[in-house]
Parts: sequence; C-alpha cells; structure tokens
Amino acid sequence: MPSNDVRTLLQAAVPTAAAGVVAAAVSAGVAGGKGAVGAIVAALVVILFMGIGLGVLLRVARSLPHLFQAMGLMLYTAQLLLLVIFVAAFKNTDLFNPKAFAITLVAATLVWIGAQARAHMTAKILYVEPESTQGAKPEKTGSAT
Repeated sequence: MPSNDVRTLLQAAVPTAAAGVVAAAVSAGVAGGKGAVGAIVAALVVILFMGIGLGVLLRVARSLPHLFQAMGLMLYTAQLLLLVIFVAAFKNTDLFNPKAFAITLVAATLVWIGAQARAHMTAKILYVEPESTQGAKPEKTGSAT
C-alpha cells in the first residue's frame, strides 16, 4: 500500500478508535459492562468494515480509475447495508447491550466518514505531472515575437 493510502487509513482509523473509546466509557457509565463491550465491538466492526472498504476502493482507483465513482457509491451502500444487517443480527443478544452497540455503530461510522473526507481534502495529491529536471527541454518552435 502506498504511503498516501496508509496515511488516509490512519487518519480515518485513529479518530474512529478514539470515538470508540469515548463511547465505551459513556456506555459503561450508562449501561454497565455490557454497554462498554457493545461499544467496543461496534467500534471494531466499523474500523474493520470501513478499512476493508477503503482498501478495496484505493485498489480500484489505481487499476480501474474510470470506475472509481461508481465503485465508491456501490461500496458505501454495501457497507451501510452490512452494518444494518449486523445490527439486526445482534438485536436480541445477551453478549452486550444492543442499544449501546447500535448508537456507537452509527457514531463511529459518522466519525470515520468525516475523518476520511478530511484526510482526502488535506492530502497533497498531485494531479499534474511535474516537469522532469533531467533530460532535454523541448525546443521552442515558431516566432519569438
């Protein structure tokens, strides 16, 4: 993975993990130990789903740039559907507090999307090939008037 891609991944994952820690502390205070476990599981699910999605999207951007926008829209739709399915699957679980899980899942997803957007907006990505410092410079043709 190129360094820009790793930087984007870290700039999205670290704030999401921090939001997960805050959510775990709040959930522990409100819902006890099961609330904290639910918040931690939700934060890990978001980091896993969104991290894999970002990796896939970056790979598509390199290999098939003409499909990048369509792939991005499809990927985010699929991720949100998977998160809804995950919430529905663990709706009546006794492993953790489902409300703390669902609220943290939504909050962590919003943090990830915001952090990823910020990382992309602040990235210094070249969109013009810089001039080569080596090699012959092209000769000027035409009149110099």
